[in-house]
Amino acid sequence: MAKILVAGGAGFIGSHVVDELINEGNDVVILDNLCRGFLDNVNPKAEIVKGDVSDNNLILNLFDKHKFDYVFHFAAQSAIGLSNFIKRYNHNVNTMGSINLINASVIHDVKCFVFISTIGVYGSQTPPFDEEKTKPHPQDSYSISKYAIELELKTAKRMFDLDYVIFRPYNVYGERQDIGDRYRNVVGIFMRQVLENKPITLVGEGEQKFAFTYVSDISKVIAKSPFVKEAHNEIFNIGSEGEITSLKELAKIISDSMGAELNITHLPKRKEAAVAYSKIEKAKRIFNWRPTTKVKEGIKKTAEWVKKTGVRRVVELQDLEIEKNAPPSWKNEKDKNSV
Repeated sequence: MAKILVAGGAGFIGSHVVDELINEGNDVVILDNLCRGFLDNVNPKAEIVKGDVSDNNLILNLFDKHKFDYVFHFAAQSAIGLSNFIKRYNHNVNTMGSINLINASVIHDVKCFVFISTIGVYGSQTPPFDEEKTKPHPQDSYSISKYAIELELKTAKRMFDLDYVIFRPYNVYGERQDIGDRYRNVVGIFMRQVLENKPITLVGEGEQKFAFTYVSDISKVIAKSPFVKEAHNEIFNIGSEGEITSLKELAKIISDSMGAELNITHLPKRKEAAVAYSKIEKAKRIFNWRPTTKVKEGIKKTAEWVKKTGVRRVVELQDLEIEKNAPPSWKNEKDKNSV
């Protein structure tokens, strides 16, 4: 039995990985500030500590107390588009919080550090992205912070022999996602809009195309990764394959799954990736794994959970550090809410 810290383990992907780790007989401690996570996501066999990765004293005390064998790091400010307008907050959480965990892992001789990065490190290059051939070119503050930690982990391996595994997932959806979040996870945003009898908002004409990944297709692989020696000190794209869906198509699938008429409104175009998906041959080879859930099947399962659970919490619109060039819809909705 291994002693494992899961930072962000009350959140969406993290809580699914916690379940897998506990099912394999591991002793799991979750660190989560519950800003994006929920207590009802937490496996009852896990110990949960409420706190933030940016609290270095808390991190050091946790490592002193528990002597962790492995660390899984999911905790992050994860709104990609928003990150450009909250740069200080983004880097305080994503960059410095990660550094706190890496430092403690080095000091306490952690066997392997599993880090959840993002497909966003590739920027707006032409897909499919190949982790062996496509050079990272992040174009937003969130992805920059993630790539910075990838580099820090490589340095920690070279300097201190801290083994790591890095995953670059993409467009993950499923049960336990936070559909009250206004800034991230397009599946959740669309489902909340349907629940609230509001039109689904498409940026531009909704022709953006992405591969969407059902959470249960990747959680088991992430959980077992530090126990696979061949995976150590490697980077993996991980997600669905071969099924690319436009946002316009996604809006129709979600409306049908939730038993609603398709109702769409269009927002001005933004500076963001229009097409994104990756090759996953490396993950399939190393882990003897392949994703199996098609978009319609996964959306149907997610919709059933959403209809039972509802919106557990609406994330309030965040104060921006930079307002210049922010999407008008953010400002308009903020003004409406303040009336």
